[in-house]
Amino acid sequence: MALGVDFSHPLRDFVAAVDLTVGDGETVSLVGPSGAGKTTVLRVVAGLLCPSTGSVRLGDETWLDTARQVDVPPERRRVGYLFQEYALFPHLDVRANVRFGATAAAPIDELLERFRIGHLSAARIRELSGGERQRVALARAIARDPAVLLLDEPLSALDAHTRETVRVELGEVLRDLRLPTILVTHDFDDAAALADRVGVIVDGTLLQVGTAAELVAAPADAFVARFTGANLLLGVAEAGAQGLTRVVLDDGGIAWTTDSGRGRVGIAVHPWEVSVSRVVPDDSSVNHLSAPIASLVPVGNRVRVRIGPLVSEITGASAARLRLREGDIVVASFKATAARLVPLA
Repeated sequence: MALGVDFSHPLRDFVAAVDLTVGDGETVSLVGPSGAGKTTVLRVVAGLLCPSTGSVRLGDETWLDTARQVDVPPERRRVGYLFQEYALFPHLDVRANVRFGATAAAPIDELLERFRIGHLSAARIRELSGGERQRVALARAIARDPAVLLLDEPLSALDAHTRETVRVELGEVLRDLRLPTILVTHDFDDAAALADRVGVIVDGTLLQVGTAAELVAAPADAFVARFTGANLLLGVAEAGAQGLTRVVLDDGGIAWTTDSGRGRVGIAVHPWEVSVSRVVPDDSSVNHLSAPIASLVPVGNRVRVRIGPLVSEITGASAARLRLREGDIVVASFKATAARLVPLA
């Protein structure tokens, strides 16, 4: 069954207005800055907030319809809700936390084993690691036999090492459950790894909804481009030679793109599209920037290199071969096909 949510509600600084459909078995992630209205969507679906106007429907069931004065209470909505801070009860052990709010037929022991916390059934919450607490909270949400799953920043409380492990585990759970799921996060990498589609929300408005690949390839605006991790260069576009668009950058430089555009624009280019060399390379790249290396940050087997306004992501082997050091003057290059034009608000 598909989940449909369509509402408008005034918040402190803006009016949140969201129209979103989550398909049967689909996971949609809402990403955006803090205070953008992401959790408001979850609260409306769960019945914890009745908006000024709107509706929530799951298949043929109507949970909310303000026009008809329908508002099914939270306990009657088949929703599994994993709260940002997990909202576990410190005075109860693991088993009691999972059992709380569960259906009478919920297989508690099976859930404990499924989430690899069976050996912790008698442990208190304070005795658990962050990853273990997350598993307890997820098991409790599933014990309600939900028809919809809502996850509010499920990985934010975890350290970087645990986060990677739990992200994989959570992805497996979502694929097994095949429930309409809304996952809220401020991390685009989490959203891309876990969701079928990603919605970028700012000031209560969905700027763009699509697959992670679609958002990376064709960001709707500058915010989406930055949020997906792209470098953003600002300038003025005009027609150039050989069918290319010439962009005069704010810093006085020139960049070229195969996208068509005129006037004030941003150029989005992702770090993996930016190569690093000691001299201007003899290849098809037409965009080159020579500047000192401001920073070198290892990320797994890759290295993020900041060169002027650009961040490049190269392999550790390439960084070692080039003998890169902070302060070295190098050339950052990218192709015209890698430069995407995005409108500026």
